[in-house]
Amino acid sequence: MNQKDIQNIVKKQKDFFLTNQTKAYSFRIAQLKKLKLAIENNEELLLKALYDDLKKSKFEAYGGEIGFVMAELDYTIKKLKKWMKDKKVSTPILHQPGTSYIINEPLGCVLIIGPWNYPFQLLFAPLIGAIAAGNTVILKSSELAPKSSAAMYKIISETFKEEYVTLIEGEIQEATYLLQENFDYIFFTGSTNVGKIVMEAAAKNLTPLTLELGGKSPCIVDKATNLKVTARRIVWGKFFNAGQTCIAPDYLIVQKDVKIDLIRLIKKEIENFYGENPQESKDYPRIINERHFDRLVSYFDDKKIAMGGVIDKNDKYIAPTIMDNVNWDDNVMQDEIFGPILPVLEYGNIKEAIDIINAHPKPLALYLFSNSKLVEERVLENTSSGGVCINDTLSHITTNYLPFGGVGNSGMGDYHGIYSFQTFSHRKSVMKKNISIDPPIRYAPYKLSVKNLKKMLKFIG
Repeated sequence: MNQKDIQNIVKKQKDFFLTNQTKAYSFRIAQLKKLKLAIENNEELLLKALYDDLKKSKFEAYGGEIGFVMAELDYTIKKLKKWMKDKKVSTPILHQPGTSYIINEPLGCVLIIGPWNYPFQLLFAPLIGAIAAGNTVILKSSELAPKSSAAMYKIISETFKEEYVTLIEGEIQEATYLLQENFDYIFFTGSTNVGKIVMEAAAKNLTPLTLELGGKSPCIVDKATNLKVTARRIVWGKFFNAGQTCIAPDYLIVQKDVKIDLIRLIKKEIENFYGENPQESKDYPRIINERHFDRLVSYFDDKKIAMGGVIDKNDKYIAPTIMDNVNWDDNVMQDEIFGPILPVLEYGNIKEAIDIINAHPKPLALYLFSNSKLVEERVLENTSSGGVCINDTLSHITTNYLPFGGVGNSGMGDYHGIYSFQTFSHRKSVMKKNISIDPPIRYAPYKLSVKNLKKMLKFIG
């Protein structure tokens, strides 16, 4: 698609937004229900596309993508009328008689750019919030997941008019053309490096944005925990989607006393999950492409591989791999791994673990396995991360009641549930005052002393 075509689409969407059709509850709820039906009717197409792109099993494809989006849709459909209601707030005595309230109004024409690792979930979940908030939407899918992109294009083009919601396929050039347009909001999910490019482009038009990025999410394992369950939950969170998850545990920080036992249990759980040869498992996905495959293999250090390290480039297969005795000078610790490699570091006391985390950029997620309330409190009080999950992995993003988002290098803004609706809305403040009463005290020439003004201003709240 050329630049002129993209400019025309943006103009059509902005013109359609100005008709005010998207603002009515009846319109918004109808579009959400249409989207739900379209996804249901194309479920098999999506499952096949996700398998073709990433070799996701039906369980992972539905649980991590389609089912996730459907749950978000159902929740939004149920709650939308309540979310749209104006919120009355208090009016200070100083401004009486009067009333104050907040209106949630749509932002306008928004751009949502999705990644390749969860190509459906991470494009359609924010789409739900954008529709619910009353916007027109342009979606940009990832070219690295072509089958999923084609399936999503079919769903969107058959469900919505181009001037309301449209999906643009293409590569870097199309994304560049889109970022040159003046949107009312940009929502981007992807790498930190590309996030900086998106933010720079948005700044030229003072466009507000959400950046859902990533980083090296640590997983602390305290000795006061159930090691067997801990190992199982780490393996699930790390190797789901072959580690290609922005909130996957990037590395372990394990208390010295239990490191050997934990690694032994993790090895056992990997075999329980995927068998003696994970390449033969129907439940173990593949790396998205050769470039990412080569990047991941470059992290290997044969002297530090405690399990795995088996590769097959033709199949884009990398076995679940554990690396022990790792330090921060190793290649595997320089960037977010985003693959099935799990480095293991160790610590003596919890302050050491906290210091390790705080010496590096703020992560998108932080995991802690501990039954100690004191350890839990110290980690929560002394670290900063987008989110925290205690005694599990990944689960904190699977609820509509918690916001999901990053902090610092791991992103800005949040979404899911009502937080998606708020992200794509402007909370407009309104004060309405009675015009029949108009005390002259605030008008010049001023007769009130500063002393009495100070007393009066105490009532402003």
